[in-house]
Amino acid sequence: MTEIFPHCRSCLGAEAWNEMIGSMKEEADPDDFVALLSTRTSVGGVPPFLPDLARLELSLYRAATGAVTFEAQDKVCVNPSLGLLRLSWKHLPDFIASGVEPEEGPEFVVVFRHPNTGELKTSVAASDDLLALKLIVEGVSSKEAARQNKVSVAKVDSVLDRAFRKGLLIAPPSKIRRDPEAFPLGGGIDEAFLSTPVFTLQWHITQACDLHCKHCYDRTDRHPMKFSQALKILEDLYDFCRDRNVRGHISFTGGNPLLYPRFMELYRAASEFGFTLAILGNPAPRTKIERIAAVEPPAFYQVSLEGLKQHNDEMRGPGHYDRVMKVLDVLKDLKIYSMVMLTLTRDNIEEVLPLAEELRDKADLFTFNRLSMVGEGARLQLPTKERYAAFLKEYLEASKENPVIAFKDNLINILLKEKGADLFGGCAGFGCGAAFNFISVLPEGEAHACRKFPSPIGNVLEQGISGVYESDAAKKYRAGSAACSECAIRPVCGGCLAVSHSSGLNVFEERDPFCFI
Repeated sequence: MTEIFPHCRSCLGAEAWNEMIGSMKEEADPDDFVALLSTRTSVGGVPPFLPDLARLELSLYRAATGAVTFEAQDKVCVNPSLGLLRLSWKHLPDFIASGVEPEEGPEFVVVFRHPNTGELKTSVAASDDLLALKLIVEGVSSKEAARQNKVSVAKVDSVLDRAFRKGLLIAPPSKIRRDPEAFPLGGGIDEAFLSTPVFTLQWHITQACDLHCKHCYDRTDRHPMKFSQALKILEDLYDFCRDRNVRGHISFTGGNPLLYPRFMELYRAASEFGFTLAILGNPAPRTKIERIAAVEPPAFYQVSLEGLKQHNDEMRGPGHYDRVMKVLDVLKDLKIYSMVMLTLTRDNIEEVLPLAEELRDKADLFTFNRLSMVGEGARLQLPTKERYAAFLKEYLEASKENPVIAFKDNLINILLKEKGADLFGGCAGFGCGAAFNFISVLPEGEAHACRKFPSPIGNVLEQGISGVYESDAAKKYRAGSAACSECAIRPVCGGCLAVSHSSGLNVFEERDPFCFI
């Protein structure tokens, strides 16, 4: 008993403790001791909070010694080691930890082992903790709880997210997972690259654009999505992510997404679903960005540059370079993470690293994609394979000195592997993420595996996101090129399907023409 109730023993003193233990039957168990204490609080020398303290100590002991496994289930579940105590005295966890004097009054306390660390935890249960447990135990969905309480779904999910972080609840594993047989792990690649915790909707809500770039992938005339349809897509995305146990992210883009007629309403609605949000767009006035941030600061705001000032403005229009530099200052001032993307061609490859230097203190991140020679980009050219391989070495070396330089092109992993360095996640965090951890959706609902080249996989307005994601076309793009099937770094590479397509290759059979393995 002493190892189970050390603080009770200390409060009673050795003599009273021995008398009490001696009065119990030989086969008595710890619950009998708690019951006995409840009958002795009227006796002198027995503090009135002692029965509650004994219940708390017994819960701590059982949580610490119980044979509990934390295997994730198919749905959210309560931590199996959790004990929830309704006590009549406050501050008992603090009394155990630091001797804080208990105070009479009701209080809920949770006792559990953290599912990730195994560490024994005890704390006062906040109202949000109790709500999270109630929702899961009673099987109430976030959408239903939001409706009943007239709050946003994001508000309810934030309560659950805090309970996950504390360890009160255990989240099920992501169902968006690579086939380990098709993407064998080798060369020290972490298994985490096979399963994504986040699914991204790259949402081209409008084709309207205030630029006319010379490498634009798609200048076709498409009607902007109806607002009512956009709201249905938000709910569909929420259900898709919940069903697959992932968090949802939306990258609003276009065209210029800020030109969508009801952009602020749509952005607010997306925020109320709890998605993380980002903007892939053009420079905007400070007042517009402030309005966006007032709803929810975007996870990042991405703009594009195609080289130094002269070349960039030849590609994107006069004055564009200066407008980008100005908006980068605004984003920094508003503490919004800024990203600059470059589309690499034969004509700007020599300007990439000089531009990175100009962005050193301007942007939070700078990276590039290779040109996909489709749409108006078909008029441009890529560098030679040899020049590109040499450039990647220069880029990798420059990244050691310039903190804004980031990696995106999958082929950088070839160099990292040669150097014995840690590999990175590749283009989308999982090598080529086409139709895996993201899809692109156009203004009329048409979905593509990747926006950089024609890769139709369905229509979300007709089939829903789940129907599109599970389509045969999506599965083909998700599998990538058969030519990469034996490659040791396939889970973090797979080349660039857009470059393969625009080079006239079969993306399902042939490998990236720039691969230099």
